[in-house]
Amino acid sequence: MIVTVAVDERCIGENGCLWLYPLPEWEKLEQKISTLPTLNKMAGKLRRFVIGNASECEMDGQGRLLLPDKLRKFAGMDKKIVLVGQLNKFEIWNEDAWTAKEKQWLDGDDNEGLEELGSLSF
Repeated sequence: MIVTVAVDERCIGENGCLWLYPLPEWEKLEQKISTLPTLNKMAGKLRRFVIGNASECEMDGQGRLLLPDKLRKFAGMDKKIVLVGQLNKFEIWNEDAWTAKEKQWLDGDDNEGLEELGSLSF
């Protein structure tokens, strides 16, 4: 498993969140990032932030991941976390940050990017 910081569209970390990738998915992401233009400033930030902060983690005999101190501190993780499935990866959230973000999503009327979802229906 590969753990790295989560980023938003401006290449700024999402407070309280890390991304956890199975190795095959991480390799796909690395390949995509490696094709970005070298002289593009945003691509450089993305490479430094995502690739530069990635750490390979293995599960112990009890199925636990030991997250590196740097990443735990970045996400403000102490004891309680939330694991959220995201199709090809997982998000690991500080429980308080997840609760606040979930409340923000439920209470808000933020429709930014809604048009990009096209005809998706449930």
